[in-house]
Amino acid sequence: MYIEQLYTNCLAEAAYYIESDGEAAIVDPIRETESYILIASSRGARIKYVLETHIHADFVSGHIDLAAATGAEIVFGPGAEIGYTVHEARDGEILNVGKITIKVLHTPGHTPESTCYLVRDEKGKPNAIFTGDTLFVGDVGRPDLLDSKMTKEALAAMMYDSLRNKIAPLPDDLLVYPAHGPGSACGKNIGKETWSTLGKQKQTNYALQDMTRDEFVAKLTHGLAAPPQYYFKDAAINKSGYESLSEVMSRNLNSLSLKEFLSRVEGADSGAIVLDARNPNDFESGYIPNAINIGLDDKYAWWAGTLISIETPLLIVAPIGREEEAIRRLARIGYENVIGYLEGGFDTYAKSGRKINTVNSIDPYEFAELITSGSHGAAQILDVRKPGEYADGHIEGALFIPLGSLEERIGELDPSSDDEYLIHCGGGYRSMIAASILHRHGFDNVVNVRGGFSKIKQLIPEMIVSEEAAVV
Repeated sequence: MYIEQLYTNCLAEAAYYIESDGEAAIVDPIRETESYILIASSRGARIKYVLETHIHADFVSGHIDLAAATGAEIVFGPGAEIGYTVHEARDGEILNVGKITIKVLHTPGHTPESTCYLVRDEKGKPNAIFTGDTLFVGDVGRPDLLDSKMTKEALAAMMYDSLRNKIAPLPDDLLVYPAHGPGSACGKNIGKETWSTLGKQKQTNYALQDMTRDEFVAKLTHGLAAPPQYYFKDAAINKSGYESLSEVMSRNLNSLSLKEFLSRVEGADSGAIVLDARNPNDFESGYIPNAINIGLDDKYAWWAGTLISIETPLLIVAPIGREEEAIRRLARIGYENVIGYLEGGFDTYAKSGRKINTVNSIDPYEFAELITSGSHGAAQILDVRKPGEYADGHIEGALFIPLGSLEERIGELDPSSDDEYLIHCGGGYRSMIAASILHRHGFDNVVNVRGGFSKIKQLIPEMIVSEEAAVV
């Protein structure tokens, strides 16, 4: 038996390749299917099944394209109600892959159809369980993605039963392979490891500790930040089916001359947004007015999906040579309304002599000097990190607006004020996104703090306080 985890950092998502005696199964593939096909080909195996642990909300699954390319059968758990042909497995059903077996364990809670897959080796011994969003390292899947159809309390109660009746009785040495790692919004506080053992999770995961159903429901439903708005769109896409990735890329990977690009930017009815995928330092030095900066070298697709509507036409400014990557990673989350990318990147625009905007930035040392000397006057510190980060420690007196809530709460800020907003996040990536959004809304009084809170905390520890953050 052979098992390989294929982890996609920008989505904090784990897919899996399982193989025995020339047959293979793929668990929770992302939209790009080449890597799975390549592994199987290199090992002389045939992909027999594509196993989905649930209807994914945070990315477009590659199951349809993978099945079309390999002839594999798509498997979902009970009650999935998919709009195309799949095998809806029964609870307890056994799937054979070479000399191993995979048992279907229906584990509703994250979603009603959520299912885990228990792998027994060639000797029949339980070896691994693929838990999807039912069980993470240190956490479990959020139960609030179906509030329009089922309350989070009802799903949390289902999760309680699934964990105790289906998962907890399994052996402690069982390998646990979840669908997500740290940074995913599919859980509240997922641990840093991307796999574990069931025994360790029984010891350390709060959700597997002794408590009543009511206590569990209260814990699981407390402190849930709003899910990214694209989650609901992606769930619908995965449920109803989608266009092949190759067709999407063929349509979207358009090289635009400056004239073509500007005609779309300046078109009165286009509604297009310029998405600048360069790193924050490059964006700071110069960018096309009204562009939003979401750098490729972090959670690019996730933040695009959080901050920009899936229907919005997008014009891409990418680092040279990474244009295809920028568009492909958007397609991973169902963002297919891409007009094209600027040929030659930002340099093409800069050489045209047109107006260029810049971002005023200071480093953490300058920031600390401003704060400790009192020379920042009436400037307002704006913290755009996540609620958990804020609760662990923040600058006393800072205004806290998580980046994901900035657009809807922008009315709390004053673009006409002479006082500056000193924006920081954890490391500088999100604060530049925030600065670009505020500039787009007419704010000229913003200053980005490079390096973010991690460095600030070292320089002015006496001004850091911790408290329970309100979930915003």
